[in-house]
Amino acid sequence: MGLEEALKADPPCLPRACAIQDCLLKNQYDERKCSHLIDALYECCSEFYTRRGRDAKSVCCPSESLLQLKISQRRKERGEAERKDTRQR
Repeated sequence: MGLEEALKADPPCLPRACAIQDCLLKNQYDERKCSHLIDALYECCSEFYTRRGRDAKSVCCPSESLLQLKISQRRKERGEAERKDTRQR
């Protein structure tokens, strides 16, 4: 589902949150296999806060400050994983 459609859902970003749950169920809760969907939800939530303000609420999104922390953590984890892959080659 595209970003605009996800933002128009009620509540906002619901389709992306549901996609994560479906993926986790299909993959025995292996979060690594659903990472791309988590990123998509965070993209939706980030845009939700950009458009509606930091104090906006959606049950599908963490608070804006927690969202920024989670995005930062995921970027850091990816950077560490990429450095590890490079060293192993």
